Amino acid sequence: MRFVSTRGHAAAVSLSEAIAAGLAPDGGLYVPDAIPSLPLAAFDGKDSLQDISVALLQPFFEGDVLAGELDAICAQAFDFPAPVRDLDDGTGVLELFHGPTAAFKDFGARFLAACMSRLRSKATKPLTIIVATSGDTGAAVGGAFHGIAGVRVVILYPDGRVSPRQAHQLGAFGDNVPALRVAGSFDDCQALVKRALNDAELQARVPLSSANSISLGRLLPQMSYYAKAALDHWRRHEEKLNFAIPTGNLGNALACILARRIGLPIGEVLLATNANAVLPEFFDGGPYTPQPSLATLANAMDVGAPSNFERLRWLYPDEDALRESFRAISVSDAAIRDTIGDVWERHAVAVCPHTATAIWALDSLALDGSWAVAATAHPAKFESIVEPLIGQSLTPPPALARLLARPSHADAMAADYEAFVAVLAGG
Repeated sequence: MRFVSTRGHAAAVSLSEAIAAGLAPDGGLYVPDAIPSLPLAAFDGKDSLQDISVALLQPFFEGDVLAGELDAICAQAFDFPAPVRDLDDGTGVLELFHGPTAAFKDFGARFLAACMSRLRSKATKPLTIIVATSGDTGAAVGGAFHGIAGVRVVILYPDGRVSPRQAHQLGAFGDNVPALRVAGSFDDCQALVKRALNDAELQARVPLSSANSISLGRLLPQMSYYAKAALDHWRRHEEKLNFAIPTGNLGNALACILARRIGLPIGEVLLATNANAVLPEFFDGGPYTPQPSLATLANAMDVGAPSNFERLRWLYPDEDALRESFRAISVSDAAIRDTIGDVWERHAVAVCPHTATAIWALDSLALDGSWAVAATAHPAKFESIVEPLIGQSLTPPPALARLLARPSHADAMAADYEAFVAVLAGG
């Protein structure tokens, strides 16, 4: 399979080349030149997350230098579960926070690291991976690449706009994973990363790649947990499973949408955002108009210009068809607080603010069918928000507790491109 730019002005490349580059040279995002179609029989006898992911991803790896490594890559990346926990008869929670940094980003980050470490095995020049984060991405990528020879990860996050525990995680790796706390928003961080990836002169001095959700190496493996949850549900009930997904940069939701397009038994996909309502305004009939991001309780979704909307438009080139295919709901901070308390009172389940957005959106529509809410982060990462609302202390999972016990440091930086270049070039 070959991969092309969403903007159509770059040569087709292999999967490995697309993963290594991050961003296409014309500024677009890499997408497959054709979406494969898989019958459900392709997953017969495959029950584990690893086995399902191999069957799902094999068409994308066909003909690539990494094709023979796919089994090993999936085994290395997906060594923790993604269970569905029932809330009531019609709704479950797809728990995506059992990885080493307690967020769904661990799946894609570890898969990308497994790919990159193999691609870098014969490289002679060190690679710098730059990652903008609104909270969870940076920690997942930092954890996945920490200690890998020949790779440096530079994390940029908006100073004061991530939770205290998220900020501690981001600065706790050290070694080959420095962190920068940027005086600005996530969109400012993302703009710096995109500009650097398109800077040919900088790339000649400092080879760069990306680990944001613009990277295919992050996006494609995230289809796997939706595939497993949907297949498990189909095998038990012969019914498609619908998903309510909290979203900011649209990568996690796009992975579910791609899995549905490939042929997995997935029904509706409901998009839940916080007060950053760019997507809900578009799906309600307005123009797509990126806006300055707003700070909210669900900070990992504080995105005013979701990058993966470009991929969604590529997948649905007819704008009317795109609007008819999805619903997007904006959720206020007040509704997030109410939902966290309500879910605890009704089910004795603590949820993070991002998960709460999807639960509120789903409840507000009273939709039929079976639904799974993507629980994107462990609530203990947001203890200052969640604990007062449920009246209980939250114990961090062991991997998160170990990170929080480490010293943490992040360098301050203005949202200035020349300052960023100086950091990258300075090694």
